[in-house]
Amino acid sequence: MHLFTDPARHFCRSSKTAIPIHLTTKQGFSKPTSRLSKSALAWAKSTGFTAATGQTCIVPGSKGEIDQVLFGLGGDSAAAKAFVHGKLARTLPKGKYAITGKRSDPASDQLAWALGGYSFDQYSKRKHSTPSLSGRLEPDVLRIAQGVFLARDLINTPANDMGPDALEKAFRKLAKHHGARVRVVKGDNLLKQNFPMVHAVGRASAEAPRVLDLVWGKAGHRKITLVGKGVTFDTGGLNIKPGSSMALMKKDMGGAANVMGLAHMIMDAKLPIRLRLIVGAVENSISANAFRPGDILQSRKGITVEIGNTDAEGRLVLGDLLTLGEEDKPDLMVDMATLTGAARVALGPDLPPFYTHDDKLAAAIDKAATRVNDPLWRMPLWQPYQSMLSSKTADVNHITSGGFGGSITAALFLSRFVSKNTSWVHFDIFGWVPSDKPWAKTGGEAQGIRALYQMLKG
Repeated sequence: MHLFTDPARHFCRSSKTAIPIHLTTKQGFSKPTSRLSKSALAWAKSTGFTAATGQTCIVPGSKGEIDQVLFGLGGDSAAAKAFVHGKLARTLPKGKYAITGKRSDPASDQLAWALGGYSFDQYSKRKHSTPSLSGRLEPDVLRIAQGVFLARDLINTPANDMGPDALEKAFRKLAKHHGARVRVVKGDNLLKQNFPMVHAVGRASAEAPRVLDLVWGKAGHRKITLVGKGVTFDTGGLNIKPGSSMALMKKDMGGAANVMGLAHMIMDAKLPIRLRLIVGAVENSISANAFRPGDILQSRKGITVEIGNTDAEGRLVLGDLLTLGEEDKPDLMVDMATLTGAARVALGPDLPPFYTHDDKLAAAIDKAATRVNDPLWRMPLWQPYQSMLSSKTADVNHITSGGFGGSITAALFLSRFVSKNTSWVHFDIFGWVPSDKPWAKTGGEAQGIRALYQMLKG
């Protein structure tokens, strides 16, 4: 596979003969400016165009050609900031287009176009021909889109082509692209080098479990460590999932995909950061040597962990990885994981929760998320719930016996592997769009990484 699907294919430099696209609010359409001719206005009204959010009107010319396009932003021009016009990149006929009029943020238009035009068609004979947006492509838009596309491509690739071996190959390609150093600890070497929980989760798979470790940047720069859950497929282990719950488990490496996308943005922008990227690439399979409910695992941290359910495997992988990441004393450690269904119950698929003890960090994330329209919501590390993770035979049980506060208790479990003086944030992402959005078709999705990139670049 290529490193990522190329977003540049959705753009062209020349603006000659480009078909104009007019983004208009309901108010703006009711009081049209001189850029709309009387005939264009009459056509739009006769076809029922009212500038409702997402509404499109293609206005023909005198020879039947496309003369211009009207696109509705509803009652508030701020709708454009939510990338609602990204749908044009996959719904307009093939051709060259230009968004006209005064725009406060042309880069937002480009990003909307790139995100909306993405398609994953590597396995289909039906290829999607996208229209082109004219104008010089902003370098920062390109690298952000590349990072998002990398995350989407990795998640969308089926598990038969995206097991631990393939994820390592993609990881190495990313490192080579940016001249980063890579270290891999694999198979039984995980036990020799003290990653017992990573080994336990992945040992039943035909492909060996492994820890992927990338380092980039100058030693004197701020240390940022990114940690990703890379469970390439999750059967649930011996606590096997029902078929309906297993259908989307190719996306259980979404945390790894997202931190890899963010790492690309950071390295491509050459931010003054000493970056470390750590991914646990495993498959949670079923075999005679699979770990079991009731097992007690050692951890890299020295904490003993009682297994309550083998379908809660991601937090075990992350526990060892967070311990590794903290050993380097980073200035900031971020982990991302498709960790709990409870997070979706609480906030739905579009609003990932994040957890941190660091109020200043939380405020910075919230500010950046709002600025770039990458929705996130802080949830509490509610300490009284720590008692739900108690074990009679080990230091901690990795799940609770009841169904309450599942995303919170998972975050609390992870917090046991991070000291209080480390600036750390955990993202419980979904990594998937369950139904088409203007900026994304149904499939794998990047969540939170545009906000984190915005925060890190300042």
